[in-house]
Amino acid sequence: MPYITLRDGAQFYYKDWNPPESTGTGTVLFSHGWPLSADAWEKQMFFLAAHGYRVIAHDRRGHGRSDQTWDKNDVDNWADDLSELIEKLDLKELVLVGHSTGGAEVARYCTRHTTARVAKIVFISSVVPQVVQSSVSPDGVPVAVFDGFREAMLKDRAQFFLDVPRGPFFGFNRPGAKASEGLVESWFTVGMQGGLKAVYETSRSWEVDYSEDLKALEIPALVIQGDDDQIVPIKTGALAAIKLLKKGTLKVYPGGAHGIMDTQPEDINQDLLGFLKA
Repeated sequence: MPYITLRDGAQFYYKDWNPPESTGTGTVLFSHGWPLSADAWEKQMFFLAAHGYRVIAHDRRGHGRSDQTWDKNDVDNWADDLSELIEKLDLKELVLVGHSTGGAEVARYCTRHTTARVAKIVFISSVVPQVVQSSVSPDGVPVAVFDGFREAMLKDRAQFFLDVPRGPFFGFNRPGAKASEGLVESWFTVGMQGGLKAVYETSRSWEVDYSEDLKALEIPALVIQGDDDQIVPIKTGALAAIKLLKKGTLKVYPGGAHGIMDTQPEDINQDLLGFLKA
């Protein structure tokens, strides 16, 4: 399996699908959300690779197959890790795609490092600009909710990691929703591969204000979110983000849940492809 060694010696896993029939039309790099891994993007990676794109996704430190380091589980270090991957693979003309927490990671990479290697950026159900309730994000999630998440993880992470996908993540708790036990089990399995400390500390990134990161972006940005996202309220997510982006395009999915890459993969795939070709 492909790994790079990071500055602190940590082993950092990534998958790189560059099919022989690739048309050389570009490279798409995916950053996953909490508490998942590169595997969260397989539907999108398979689709885009079949359309001639090189597709890459990594496991954030502490998640999936990457090393479970004790420290550096914060957005600045994630941006540094991403920078090391991009530099070591010498990637150029990238399209960065971030879901949920991954949106914070790709935004911070662009402002902490550079957009010289980045052509476009995509935020899907992202925590940017600020998901926690604050004076600048009055429609955000009260910090007490995140405190409850952290308490639940420490008390019984396994049960919590079943409750989240069975409920708000995919919207399976909505009346008439047809739940997929396969999606639930997959989310649980991948989530439990992450280290407790890493997934616990990741929740602190949801309390960060990324407004300045978005304001600084000069590249085209696509913002996608469902209006029934129970994890990141759309008012504090996509609707707030689009106001800060200089070259932003907004796509709202009526009734869409947080995990729309899995619940509406055909729509996401077509919107990504259209943005890549634009």
